[in-house]
This record gives sequence, structure tokens and C-alpha cells, in this order.
Amino acid sequence: MTDVLLTVGTRKGLFIGRRHEGAWRFDGPHFNAQAIYSIAIDTRGKVPRLLVGGDSAHWGPSVFHSDDLGATWIEPRQPAVKFPEFTGTSLERVWQLHPAGPEAPDVVYAGTEPAALFRSRDSGESFELVRPLWEHPTRSQWVPGGGGEGLHTVLTDERDAQAVTVAVSTAGVFRTADGGESWTPANKGVSAVFLPDPNPEFGQCVHKVSRDAVDPDRLYLQNHWGVFRSDDAGSNWTDIGEGLPSDFGFAVAAHPHRADTAYVFPINADADRVPAEHRCRVFRTRDAGNSWEPLSAGLPEGAHYGTVLRDALCTDDADPAGVYFGNRNGEVYASADDGDSWQQLISHLPDVLCVRAATTGG
Repeated sequence: MTDVLLTVGTRKGLFIGRRHEGAWRFDGPHFNAQAIYSIAIDTRGKVPRLLVGGDSAHWGPSVFHSDDLGATWIEPRQPAVKFPEFTGTSLERVWQLHPAGPEAPDVVYAGTEPAALFRSRDSGESFELVRPLWEHPTRSQWVPGGGGEGLHTVLTDERDAQAVTVAVSTAGVFRTADGGESWTPANKGVSAVFLPDPNPEFGQCVHKVSRDAVDPDRLYLQNHWGVFRSDDAGSNWTDIGEGLPSDFGFAVAAHPHRADTAYVFPINADADRVPAEHRCRVFRTRDAGNSWEPLSAGLPEGAHYGTVLRDALCTDDADPAGVYFGNRNGEVYASADDGDSWQQLISHLPDVLCVRAATTGG
């Protein structure tokens, strides 16, 4: 069985799991008492680089990196992510860390609160603000979501280093085709049921976006009410929520290799943020959202109340895929067979905020 590295960011530190010869072991917490809102596993170099967005209640937010799978950590002398003085603002937290693909080998993006995009050209050791998005003419009308005004999703395109898609709560999806020099809202068809105009150009409370493994123009979007698919890189969106017990939720993740395959974790409602019907189930589509199937073998069978947040559901790069999620009960579950069956890896952790996984050989 392939070895796997699983990183789990919680409200009170980072926990690292390793699967070797089929057995799991965990260590931590790293960054004790810090809230870990973002993790990236950058596998483009000779050795994997771990990037972590921590948030200390005393020292504030920072970005750390490790080149020895978490044995030691480096924090730059100067803050890796810092708002320029002219913005008149300061960093609240780093919501997202995203290594670009092989088309941009040293580029890492950071999404922050206040909602902004930063770009690193040295593998995440220092970042610069992408000013055109910060200065977008619609920015004055962006409104913070319940968790703050965060840029929480970054998607790069391996076909084109200049193409980047981001999502902001609550401003919606924006795209650039020129390396960040200009940005266009990309929300046509995505609803905003909480606004007087439910179909605005921007202002949607998008919770997460994921890209299809085979068709890079196909995107899956979990909205604040609604699950959607785009077949044209975000120019237009179609509702694919039919067949789910609820189309409210936070997380969506695409299969790493198989076309038309994605996973969501439905939540009862925005006013009742527990698993849909109080059942612990991941739902999978294998036909791009035309139908959905519940995946629950090995998951708790009784009433369950563990909410899965937007970055707490992920896949690794194995085939069959490993699928992982953590919840606000402090439980982490894993599947090694595309989601068909599950096992609990660890429990009684602090609130799980994010999970990331990658294969490491074996």
C-alpha cells in the first residue's frame, strides 16, 4: 500500500499522520495552541515542502515551512505575508496556501483575510500582494461572510501559468487570464439567495471550488446554498444539487485522476450547521453531478453532529484515491478506495479546520 502523508490543521495546532505499510501513526501538535487555517504540501521539488498558515493569539498570523516532513520548521525573519503600508490594513489570517503546477515551479499563492491574493516566487518564503485584485473596482462592495472576508480558494491551470481562479467569501469567483493584471467576476448562474437580487454579477457566498482531474475547464462549486458545475472554466454555472439531502455545505473536492468525479459533505442548513439529516456521509458523483451516491461504509451510524469545514475534505494523489475529512468533533476519517469504505484514523483532536494529503512512495 502506498505511503501517505496526512496533515491536519486544528484550532490548537497541527497534527501529522503517516501511513507506512498500511499502518497509521500521528504526531503533534506542532505549533501548539496556534490555529492552523491553511496547509499546502508542495511535491514539485526533490523533497516535499510543507507550508502552514498559523495564527497565534499572541504573535498573530505567520507562514512556516518545513523541508523534512515536519521534523523542523522555518519562519522567515520578515513576515512572509504582509500588507503593504499603502493599503492601510493588516493581515488577519492566511486562509489558503496553493502551490502552482509545473508551469510555474517556484510559485505559491496565498489567500488571506482581508480578502487578497499574494504570490510567492521563492516557494513560499516571501510573498507580494497582487495589487489589481486588491484594487478591483468592485472591492468596496464586498461584504464579509460569517467567518470573515476571506480569499479561501486558489486554482491554477497547468495549461497556462497566467490563468488563475480565486473565490472570496462573500464576493464570489474571480478569474484572471493575464497573470493577475486584470480580474473578471465569474459567477453567472450561481445564486445569492440572501441578496435582493439573487443573481448578481458578484457578491455570492461561494464556499469552495475544485477542478476536475481530466477536464480542466470543468469546475465544481459548493455555495452557500447550491452545488454547481461549470464546463467553461467558470464563465457559466449549472445547478447540480438535485439528489443531495441538502445543497448547503462548505467543502468540495475532485477526484485526483478520474473524470466527472467529485465529493461533497452536505450540511443541514446555514441556520443548522450539522451533517444533513444528522448522518455522517460523504456524497460522490461519478457523472459530473447528474447523480449522487452516499458513502458511509465504516462511518458512524448513529446521530452525528460533526460539521466538515471548507478545507477539511481532500484527496491524495493515489489511484484508487485516498479521500480524507476531519470535523469539528475532532475526528479524522480516511478512505483508501475512492470513498467506498472508511476508517476513523484519530479522534478527540481540537476543532479540525483543514486537511491535506499526498503520497510519499511505498
